[in-house]
Amino acid sequence: MGTLERLAEKLADDTMKVQDATGQDRLFMEVSGVLAASSQTLEEAFLTEMRVRLAERIARKFLNSKISEAQVAAETAAKTKT
Repeated sequence: MGTLERLAEKLADDTMKVQDATGQDRLFMEVSGVLAASSQTLEEAFLTEMRVRLAERIARKFLNSKISEAQVAAETAAKTKT
């Protein structure tokens, strides 16, 4: 992994932490704007890292809801059998 990827990854991790702590779910766009003024290359890598993390978070939430639904269905089925 090169310097660009490491920096973008670390910046995205830190941005996600601050977003979670402050509730500012669009903070990454502000960070992107700061990066755009000095390095379009780092800005693009950072946005890619953010998109990946945000997409993973959405997918994980979806899967967790499916697991919960399956558990409720299994419990309901077990109760109707007894």
